[in-house]
Amino acid sequence: MPNRPSIAEVYLNPGDYHFGGPYTRVRTLLGSCVSIVLWHPHAHLGGICHFMLPTRGRPAKQRDGRYADEVMSLLCEAIAQSGTKLAEYQARIFGGGHMFPGLAKARRNHIGQQNIDAARRLLAEKKIGCHGEHVGGFGHRNLIFDIWNGQIALKQTQPLAVQEPPAGKRPQ
Repeated sequence: MPNRPSIAEVYLNPGDYHFGGPYTRVRTLLGSCVSIVLWHPHAHLGGICHFMLPTRGRPAKQRDGRYADEVMSLLCEAIAQSGTKLAEYQARIFGGGHMFPGLAKARRNHIGQQNIDAARRLLAEKKIGCHGEHVGGFGHRNLIFDIWNGQIALKQTQPLAVQEPPAGKRPQ
């Protein structure tokens, strides 16, 4: 039986990203945040981010993985350094859940939806085809990405209901 290399485990916190090769498993937990997963089916390379917001309010000198537009730039740079082309990657989008389903405020344009829209826009701008998505809804997602074969394991958990107090009975 041939020796199989050990699998490196990487956990992404909000604002993190990872780009690497085979025998790497990347895990993250998404609520309203979004992950863009990029996978090269022939080179067995992949990238994944965990962004919190579509964009930063004001420009900064250093790019930050918390913002969709900036982390996409960082991933594109890593892809270029690997000697592969962005057009060769398959993309998928995950996350953007509404974390407070019982609250009426911001139901349509909650931050999760804004993050989903940003991810779709960035892929369209970069002319990367989206090969799948599991986005929106309520609750959080536990995501596992195996870079060596491009497989995704996903589990979505519904949040506990949060209800607004009746009108006139708000805590002081």
